[in-house]
Amino acid sequence: MMKFFPANLIQLKTSTSHRFLIKKSCSHLVMAIVGFVFLASCNTLEKASLHGLNSGYYTFESDTLKSRSVYLDVTDEKIYLYSLVKNKPDKKQFLTISLLATTDSLVCKRMVFKKQSLDIDITSILFKYRPTVFGLPAQVTTDLNMALYVGWRNDCFKLQSKKDPLGRNNLKMRMSGYDFGFFAGPGATLISPFTTQNKRLDEYNGMIIQTGIAAFIESNMASFGLAAGYDYLMSSDRKIWIYTNKPWIGFVVGIALN
Repeated sequence: MMKFFPANLIQLKTSTSHRFLIKKSCSHLVMAIVGFVFLASCNTLEKASLHGLNSGYYTFESDTLKSRSVYLDVTDEKIYLYSLVKNKPDKKQFLTISLLATTDSLVCKRMVFKKQSLDIDITSILFKYRPTVFGLPAQVTTDLNMALYVGWRNDCFKLQSKKDPLGRNNLKMRMSGYDFGFFAGPGATLISPFTTQNKRLDEYNGMIIQTGIAAFIESNMASFGLAAGYDYLMSSDRKIWIYTNKPWIGFVVGIALN
């Protein structure tokens, strides 16, 4: 005896199965991203301060010495400055700066180290603001997303000292920086009747690829800034998704990889 099922029941089962497969795929994606970020974060913490003052090439400025390009050899207790000869460090340092309490008056002078470098971060847009479209209200979304960011970074390290009651100079370092560049990566977004103008009656979390530009203000361990971009929906519902080819702006945070 043959049994016939209503068409709407078959459609419901198909839709439920479709949502299950998408959620399962998104779960696997989330686990992979979390694992990658965890490993990258551990590597970052091991290095203590990837964006701190490390050994390398800098532009050196001071009230008492002429501005010049130098190579810094940074240790836990001292900073050794070497002049460049044919773009290579001279064998003998021309200045040594103690990072410990000292009576040396040199550290009371203004000293600034500047550096430009390529910046590679793992970023996440904490929230996105999507402007009003098709007469529908603007939205703020906090969906899961990750992206690889590549930009050009500018760092400035200022050395300052303060005398303690014993007359010793305690050296303090203040770091500031900024960078701007491009990002791209995966994410998730809610596909619902609202975001499809009621052309999709059920809802599910769709996978997206996000791309755009970002500008950061830097700290030693993390970066914070603003981003602007577009999302590309991977499912066929991109044709009815109201945010297809529509820009958004958001608040972005980054963790250094280099």
